[in-house]
Amino acid sequence: MCLDIIQFPDGRESNSYGGIFFSIATLANLLGSGDTILPVLGVGKTEYDSFVERLKIYPNVDTSGIFRLAGQTNQVRLVYSSKEKRIECSKHISEPISWKKIHPFLDTDMVLLNMISGFDITLETLDEIRMEVREKLVPIYLDVHCLACGINPDFTRFYRPVDRWRRWFFMLHGVQMNDDEAANIGTEKFDDVTLAKHVLALNTKALHITHGERGSTVFIDEHKNMKRFDFDGIEPEKAADTTGCGDVFGAAYCAYYLKKKDVVSSTEFANRVASYNTQIPGSKEIDKLSIFNLDKYVSQEQRV
Repeated sequence: MCLDIIQFPDGRESNSYGGIFFSIATLANLLGSGDTILPVLGVGKTEYDSFVERLKIYPNVDTSGIFRLAGQTNQVRLVYSSKEKRIECSKHISEPISWKKIHPFLDTDMVLLNMISGFDITLETLDEIRMEVREKLVPIYLDVHCLACGINPDFTRFYRPVDRWRRWFFMLHGVQMNDDEAANIGTEKFDDVTLAKHVLALNTKALHITHGERGSTVFIDEHKNMKRFDFDGIEPEKAADTTGCGDVFGAAYCAYYLKKKDVVSSTEFANRVASYNTQIPGSKEIDKLSIFNLDKYVSQEQRV
């Protein structure tokens, strides 16, 4: 969880919940009352009660996996120089979430792991998760996010290669990265196509690379053959803020995939929802995403 302080190019500032809140709120708005979202995360004791209270508006969110941190909630300051370019600073990053806290919540249909701070879990804990859900064929979706980032003494983040990135990506349903993360994930500096070949060779089904306003690309493995699908950016009516769009993309993909079990149509849906999210400053109005609630959205598609 993060407390976001967003500074826009015109000097305005906005404060709101960030990080994994984007994922939780997106899932809550897109999924129905018959679904259950089980977030596992730590929140600083100062914000714990108010954060849990905020989530109570979602009847499909079970907050029993949210625990109090001994320290403070991660604070992220995002300073935008343009719509796409920003400097990110992170303070009060918490210790990795233990396997003991995660294990009780793995009786589930899908696992979304979003590396918000980059230190959210260890590689060994991911191995434990893989082993636990493997026999049930539960898909695991990894948003690389800040896993590809180091942190300077002044708290600014920078891209750097990830040690053992192949082991992180091994035997997953999907891996998501933006252009910068994909370019810096390994010392090899692969182009997108070469990177996709390596990722899919790890027995992972899909690699998503998001391109901001230019849309997204998904590479999938079909019977040992790689296929590529490109989705153009969807120009929003009024772009306000790109913060959290990657988190929204991943959550929207997982929500749709749970309903349709199709990578390509789920990616197209995620692209659409993430584009819409650029019209929402911070996360204060994120419940506008309810227009994409899948109980209604899927039935409309079927009528068409």
